[in-house]
Amino acid sequence: MDLFRRKSVTDLQTEALTDHSLKRVLGPVNLVTLGIGAIIGTGIFVLTGTVAAQNAGPGVILSFVLAGVASIFAAFCYAEFASLVPMAGSAYTYGYATLGELFAWIIGWDLILEYALGATTVSIGWSGYVVSFLNGIGIHIPPELQAARGTVVTLADGSSVTALFNLPAVFIIALVTSLLVIGIRESANFNNFIVFVKLAVIVLFIALAAQAVDASNWTPFIPENTGVRENFGWTGVMTGAGIVFFAYIGFDAVSTAAQETRNPQKDMPIGIIGSLLICTVLYIVVSAVATGVVPHRDLDVPDPIAVAADRAGLGWMSQLIKLGAIAGLSSVILVMLLGQSRIFWTMSRDGLLPPFVQSVHPKFRTPWLTSIVTGIGVSIFSALLTVREAASLVSIGTLLAFVIVSCGVLVLRIREPELRRPFKAPWVWFVAPAGAASALYLMISLPWRTWQRLLIWFAIGMVVYFGYSHRRARLGLRAGEPARR
Repeated sequence: MDLFRRKSVTDLQTEALTDHSLKRVLGPVNLVTLGIGAIIGTGIFVLTGTVAAQNAGPGVILSFVLAGVASIFAAFCYAEFASLVPMAGSAYTYGYATLGELFAWIIGWDLILEYALGATTVSIGWSGYVVSFLNGIGIHIPPELQAARGTVVTLADGSSVTALFNLPAVFIIALVTSLLVIGIRESANFNNFIVFVKLAVIVLFIALAAQAVDASNWTPFIPENTGVRENFGWTGVMTGAGIVFFAYIGFDAVSTAAQETRNPQKDMPIGIIGSLLICTVLYIVVSAVATGVVPHRDLDVPDPIAVAADRAGLGWMSQLIKLGAIAGLSSVILVMLLGQSRIFWTMSRDGLLPPFVQSVHPKFRTPWLTSIVTGIGVSIFSALLTVREAASLVSIGTLLAFVIVSCGVLVLRIREPELRRPFKAPWVWFVAPAGAASALYLMISLPWRTWQRLLIWFAIGMVVYFGYSHRRARLGLRAGEPARR
């Protein structure tokens, strides 16, 4: 039983050039907007305030800088792999080519935590913003259909009802799934539009609120530590960096669109690194403006950017900011569902998942069955779970993918140094270990309960792998191993 059999990088490159199952229509602008669509969500609208108030004060600006630097390490590694092996499987395929099938399965199974549960979490947040926005214009969704089953919803008159399921969350998953089935061009155009909307809202906030900045709110820039490690001081800034790191999650999803990109060797690095750099700058500037307009202790609210707009005399922007948040979350859901369906599609082509998963629609040339199955699963969880229940595993799953990809780049540099690499990660002997170490450090800092859930999830994955996937892997069948039923 060869658990560490590897796919040939040369074979993968040939397959990437000759396989046209999916429609190749995406260019560099599409990829950059896909990345921005995946990265900018609740992070810029929520984390800025909570980290400033509880951890770093105005030093939240440094927290975003440090988290951005840690993210760029992983982004360089993803960009090298995406240009070298431009396949839809992303980190799963990279693991298969460098560390072997068992690691590939682990990372593929792990990415379900990032993409499917990530879409679940974001759709629940989308629902909350939509309900609030609609209430503001006089449209009211029945409270029984606003939240997860069993959630107590308090009404304006003080009474309460128990929710049955989250209808808005189901609606957005159904809408995005339909777009992904119809076509990647249509999905990309929709994403381009909503990314434009949320960027316009963010830039408008920066331009107008910056005029109300009071520099005294930045003093002291790093408040004195309270005696608790995570409360202010330099340790608070570092803790804040660990928290806001999760606002950068999503740039890796760009790599899942490699087989739908016209020139992936050139354009994938542009999409991955370009989107991350743009979002990093926006995060830093927004955090600077918000803490300059409002004293940091007053930002511990669910909508800190709206509070900053109010203090800056821009109360009329409240609904616009909610609209920007809705647009931001919509694009995150789209890219997460796109990434998940493409990874399932690639795993099925390798024999690790049932054959029906790789079915491509004859007209739209999209992996329509896996998109629909993914959408149904995510919508069920979105209807019934709370944000806390859904979000607990997303971060640790993403960080583990970063660790494996960073290590994989080094392994391939050593094993096959002669390979032509259209993009090379700079200073790879520093960047790759730094990417793996920073992600591992943040994993270790997560609560033990999250690790317990991760281990249970992997135990289930091992049962599936040894019970089905390993025996039917195409790589094993090609080597002459009989398929077992």
